[in-house]
Amino acid sequence: MADTGDTAGAKKNGDSTFTVLVAAFANLGIAVAKAVAGVISGSSAMLSEAAHSVADTVTEVLLLTSLKRSVRPADEDHPLGHGPERYIWALLAAVATFVGGAVFSLYDGIHTLTHGEDLGDPLVSYIVLAVAFVLEGYSLRTGLRQVRGEAAHHRVSFGRYLRRTPDTAVKAVVMEDSAALAGLLLAAGGLLGGQLTGSGVWDAVASLCIGALLLYVAWVLGRSNAEFLVGRPLSRTVRDRIRAELVAVEHIEAVLELTTLVQGPREALVAAKVDFRDVSTAAQIEWACERAEQRLREEFPIVRRVYLDPTPGFAQRRSEGLNPWP
Repeated sequence: MADTGDTAGAKKNGDSTFTVLVAAFANLGIAVAKAVAGVISGSSAMLSEAAHSVADTVTEVLLLTSLKRSVRPADEDHPLGHGPERYIWALLAAVATFVGGAVFSLYDGIHTLTHGEDLGDPLVSYIVLAVAFVLEGYSLRTGLRQVRGEAAHHRVSFGRYLRRTPDTAVKAVVMEDSAALAGLLLAAGGLLGGQLTGSGVWDAVASLCIGALLLYVAWVLGRSNAEFLVGRPLSRTVRDRIRAELVAVEHIEAVLELTTLVQGPREALVAAKVDFRDVSTAAQIEWACERAEQRLREEFPIVRRVYLDPTPGFAQRRSEGLNPWP
């Protein structure tokens, strides 16, 4: 059973890597094209979009780093593995989106509003925007396909899975590609408004809107990764099912305290203070712990580590004059 879970985990990690790679190559090519088009057309919105794509490319590199480093096996210095490291790199990716994309876009928009700009030929920009839209759309399609598959596997809605998924790399790709498509439409609107009116205000407003959009994406991704770094438990529904599985094991009377911790997209820890039957022998308690761990691993493939602490129940603690709350 453990081998099956490891194989499935490796396959899903491979899916995440492919999704991020597609996004990285798409953004790298788009960034260069947008920068050239921005210089030719003199459009601040196009330059903002170029900064957006550069930030996205840096983000994908950081996400690839997170995927590679987080799958390293546990060792003596890291007994619980390296799973949480992925959230550190993913948090840095959110910072890259903020600094590399949002700040530049807002600055460029404000600079254009206060100093104006000379509008050049927008034809090249329109062509680049159209090609970028196709490439970003393909990248987004790859990410959405993985999210839909994961949501169906876990039997939850697409929106709920995207909000709660511990696979923040895929979440970052989906959100950034969605923001990229919206940014392309804003840039096109800014170009068209400037072309029709001869005013650079439209282009500046488009740049400011792109910056605000990137601020939102950076904030959502930063908050998601921070939650996992601080420590997020499994959902209440899963925790209730874990309690039920433990109590169903022979010789276990009650679960006094349950702690769960998500350590990665497919890795979680379960620790519990368990009240065993007073008449159970040491051997029976040991085998009960083994059966409990086996049941949890079979029912919840995400659970990789189980620690059970035999603890006197409330009644027994009172009879011994101890604090009833362990």
